[in-house]
Amino acid sequence: MANILDKFDLTGKKAMVTGGARGLSLGIARALNEAGATVVLMDVLDEVGESAKALAGKGGQCFGVKCDMNIVDDIDKGFDEALEMLGGRLDILVNGAGIQFRCPSADFPADMWYKVVNIDMNAVFFMCQRAGRVMLKQKYGKIINIASMNAFFGGTIVPAYAASKGGVAMITKALSNEWAGEGINVNAIAPGYMISDMSKTMRDVPGQVDELTKRIPAGRWGDDEDMQGLAVYLASDASAYVSGTVIPVDGGFMCR
Repeated sequence: MANILDKFDLTGKKAMVTGGARGLSLGIARALNEAGATVVLMDVLDEVGESAKALAGKGGQCFGVKCDMNIVDDIDKGFDEALEMLGGRLDILVNGAGIQFRCPSADFPADMWYKVVNIDMNAVFFMCQRAGRVMLKQKYGKIINIASMNAFFGGTIVPAYAASKGGVAMITKALSNEWAGEGINVNAIAPGYMISDMSKTMRDVPGQVDELTKRIPAGRWGDDEDMQGLAVYLASDASAYVSGTVIPVDGGFMCR
């Protein structure tokens, strides 16, 4: 019987991480890379190439592809480019790209509704779809979608984000129902309050951090390192019998 730690080893695995130029997705990409995977970061930001070089400089292989998750044709082009960099194989997909827009629902602009839903939910499905076509042929794959606490409740003044993350949770379950028997595990991570670029506007509100922290049993906000262990687990053979789950990483907030 193999040592349990061997099941967490990602040596030789090929991974794509969307939204990987910075933030929580970059942290996840770093963890996958350190566990042995070759990683392609996909992001609309110009810095995606520099982020990839920085990870590769730590000893692992990492590449960057610039593409816009708001445009389906760009998703297809970026996916094909990334797949070529990985030699035609894809073992791990992390859908981490996302945006946020805060506005009272009565005033929420239509263009921002469509943009948030497009990037935060539609792009997740289209990336899963493209990855699934590759993984079904391999009879193996790990898909990790990044949901949110808002997949469980509606939040406040974030209707498009909440709707999208609820959709991500259901996409995760629907694809698991279809693909778990084909050797593909589809799961989601639901972050709680995290120190990230996306949460900066919240954290800039005087007293907001202290008020919200009071509701977190762990007594602090999370960061990218808090996402890494679960991401490696879900990307590895250690999670072979885990599929269709949406797992909170929230310091206990959901239990409050």
